[in-house]
Order: sequence, then structure tokens, then C-alpha cells
Amino acid sequence: MKKSTIKTIVRLTVFSIAMGYMETAVVVYLREMYYPGGFGFPLKPIGFNIAVTEIIREAATIIMLGAAGILTGRTTTEKFGNFVYSFAVWDIFYYVFLKLLLHWPDSLVSWDLLFLIPVPWVGPVICPVLNSLSMILLALIISYFTDKKLTVKLKTKEWIMLITGSVVVIISYTLDYSSYILSQFSISELSDEMNKDIILKYASQYIPQHFDWWIFILGEAFILLGIGVFFVRNRK
Repeated sequence: MKKSTIKTIVRLTVFSIAMGYMETAVVVYLREMYYPGGFGFPLKPIGFNIAVTEIIREAATIIMLGAAGILTGRTTTEKFGNFVYSFAVWDIFYYVFLKLLLHWPDSLVSWDLLFLIPVPWVGPVICPVLNSLSMILLALIISYFTDKKLTVKLKTKEWIMLITGSVVVIISYTLDYSSYILSQFSISELSDEMNKDIILKYASQYIPQHFDWWIFILGEAFILLGIGVFFVRNRK
């Protein structure tokens, strides 16, 4: 890689690590408020204002990481690559700092709440870490080939593999909770406003039971296949 590219990657890394610490700091405060005895399922109910603030904060974080990619990339593809690189480093160091500050997670297979929209995403900590490592790999390959030729682009078939893999991974994160809810309520009952309080009460008792590793592995395999096809095509 060119020296200028390496400098950009180093700067993005420092920025993303700092963002990871900021994310961890917020979680430290929230856990002190809601989980003074240590984080675990079922989740504690939080106030509406806190929930909205947290959702907007997460959105703002993604915007900031996206802006970092846009400002540092030379092409549209590299801007995307730098964004996913920043996101991945941020996510990995979020867990690194959680371990340093809260001595959590206990292991790489500890369950974590990953996201809330449209339903809770849950999974072992190692899974988002593996996803992040894949994102870093893709980003570095993009920058490597962009140094050699500025016309580097992801082809349609590569996008299809990456998007398909991402959707399958998301299914693996949401399937356990969705199965839990659908075992008690039908789709029509879930959409009925009259059942809101009953559904929320039942949802608040959710404890993860089973993670679909094979679905996750299938999704990750699609992602790695897309990265591999992209690498081989540009190497030629």
C-alpha cells in the first residue's frame, strides 16, 4: 500500500478506537443505572425518553462513522470501504473496552444485545467480532486495489453475495427472539394495538436460549465468498 493510504488507515483506526471508547462509556453508565449487579437477560425495562435518546445516539454514531469514510475515501467504493472499516474497528474495541472497564463479557460466547430495530438482535459476542473482521478484510482489499487503479468497484454479483450474507446473518441474530414471540402470539395479534401491554410484558421475560450457528456460518460464508470473488477478479 502507498504511504498515504497507510496513514489514512492509521488515522481511521485511531478515530474508530476513540469512538469505541465513547460507546463503551455510555454503556458503562447505562449498566450502572439498570444492571448494577451485572448485565444479563431478561432485559430491564427502560424509560421512553432513555430509549429514544439511545436509538438516536446509535444513529448519530453510524452517521459519524459514515462521515469518516466519506471524508477519507478517494472513490465511492473506497468511501464505503473506509466506512465499514471504521464501523468494524469501533465495534471490536467497544468489546475490548467493556472487558477492561467492566470485566465483561465473561467469554466470547457470552450473549449480548446487539440491536433493537425492528426486533432485538442477540447473539454470542464472537459473532459480531467475526463480522467485523470480515469488514476489515474487505476494506483493506478495496484500499489495496484502489492504490493500483482508481476504477475499483464492487460488481453486482459481489454486492448480491455481500447483501445476501448480511441478511442471513441478521436472521441468525433475530430468529431466537422472533421464535419466542411467535410461539405465543400470531402476526395479527402482534399488530393489534390492544395487545401492546401483554406483548411487552411477555417480551420483557425473554431470555436467549438457542443461537442458530449454521445460519450464521452460512451468512458469513456468503460474505467471505463475495470478498473472495472481488479479490480474485481485481487480482487478475
